[in-house]
Amino acid sequence: MTLKSLLISSALGVAMLAPGAVLAKDLTVAIQNNLTGLDPTNVNDTLSQTSLRLIYQGLFGFDEDMNLVPLLAESYESNGDATEFTIKLRHDVKFHDGTDFNADAVKTNLDRLRNPDNNLSRRSLVSMISDVQVVDDYTVKLVLDAPFGAMIASLAHPGAMIISPAALAEYGDDIDRHPVGTGAFIFQNWAADTLEVSRNDDYWKGPAKVDNVIIRSVPESGARMAMLQTGEAQFVPNFPPELIKVIENNPDLTVETSPSIVEYYVALNNNKEPFGNKKVRQALNYAVDKDAFCKIVFSGLCKPADSIIPEGLSFHVNAGDYDYDLDKAKQLMAEAGYEDGFSTEIWANSNTESLRAMQFLQQQLSQINVDLNIVPLEAGVAAQRIWSIETPEDAEVQMYYGGWSSSTGDADWGIRPLLLGENTPPNMFNVAYFTDDKVDAAINGAISTANPEERATHYETAQKLAWEGAPWIFLGVADLIAAQTADVTGVHMLPDRGFLLEDAAFSE
Repeated sequence: MTLKSLLISSALGVAMLAPGAVLAKDLTVAIQNNLTGLDPTNVNDTLSQTSLRLIYQGLFGFDEDMNLVPLLAESYESNGDATEFTIKLRHDVKFHDGTDFNADAVKTNLDRLRNPDNNLSRRSLVSMISDVQVVDDYTVKLVLDAPFGAMIASLAHPGAMIISPAALAEYGDDIDRHPVGTGAFIFQNWAADTLEVSRNDDYWKGPAKVDNVIIRSVPESGARMAMLQTGEAQFVPNFPPELIKVIENNPDLTVETSPSIVEYYVALNNNKEPFGNKKVRQALNYAVDKDAFCKIVFSGLCKPADSIIPEGLSFHVNAGDYDYDLDKAKQLMAEAGYEDGFSTEIWANSNTESLRAMQFLQQQLSQINVDLNIVPLEAGVAAQRIWSIETPEDAEVQMYYGGWSSSTGDADWGIRPLLLGENTPPNMFNVAYFTDDKVDAAINGAISTANPEERATHYETAQKLAWEGAPWIFLGVADLIAAQTADVTGVHMLPDRGFLLEDAAFSE
């Protein structure tokens, strides 16, 4: 507990707080995986990105309903074909190191992110920008090399948050350990499983209502629930669905479920046999009961996937289905020359939910003679082994279980990074190493126009072709579940599995 919290606690012994008054103290959030880094432009997982919203901000962001809102920007204008965007910036913002936020800071950040020589994993957010022009101290103009209707949504992604140029100059590549932003909280410490930040009393929106926020990594579901029950944690996003009833029976705790834009899948490395054979990939899809997946892994709070992007995302279409059909699966395996099956391994993060999913898949695929070895990985290890390889030939992954969501709210940020042929690791996130010229053409067509009807046509083509090509085992779209102590207000989950903590408060 901080000194300020102790003083407040002591004061309560002398004078009672008025009803509904807010008590400042520390907020502890228990999450299911370790954070993988503190440079928002170079982390791949939603938990790391959304935790960094405490420290950093972008030009734009999202409210709790995933509506686009201005943050460090005040407004923007674009030309008719969406190739030029002029952005007006806030005047009253300073970085945590006391330096000014201005147009030069924006240019420094966008030029750093879009430079391919920097090998930043979120580069595709701004790769279509050909020039960043400083119009005046608080105006920047972005010139694109082609029309792009999702430009502002891309700038709202956490990967485009703005870092202090002075800190970049001082720390260089070590900025990952020394984050300096404009957000409501200032970085204090990051250990193996804990991120600690303290309130920024000079925050341009006004100081937060809690003194400190502690993000704790706790992979075991029961342990996260126990922390909530004992008060060791006050907010648990991505709460384990099988434990909801326990929370509902506790008057000191609350739980909330809501729809998500998170789709779970298994990427199949097309460069590894037998996954280069489309019939094998399709067979695996027919061999997995998606309704059972939703029931067993997410306690029924889930819908089977019907496309490569979730239903709640823009431009989604129903691309078809892979009904549970073991006879069909066995027939395809035989046609592919794998009637007797094969042995392989599946990787995933080492949390309770992912382990349960891998065990389910192991059982399902054994029915078509696939011997599946389960390999759980700590989040940082997974990031290194999957996303940080030097060349595609170095990839060891065979099958990877995970979930993805578009943190821009636009279909582009799901389809392009995950399925465009050129976007394999280490460039981007196509861990299936899937290449299809017709899918690539449809994706590139969608990002080359700002016309919504034309984009919709291209994305429909991409979804249907990729669904048939089966680079993944398509599983399901799970609901969001968040639990908290009853005295906490102002914490929110976003549809992409992220969360907002800036307005967190305690009431007495």
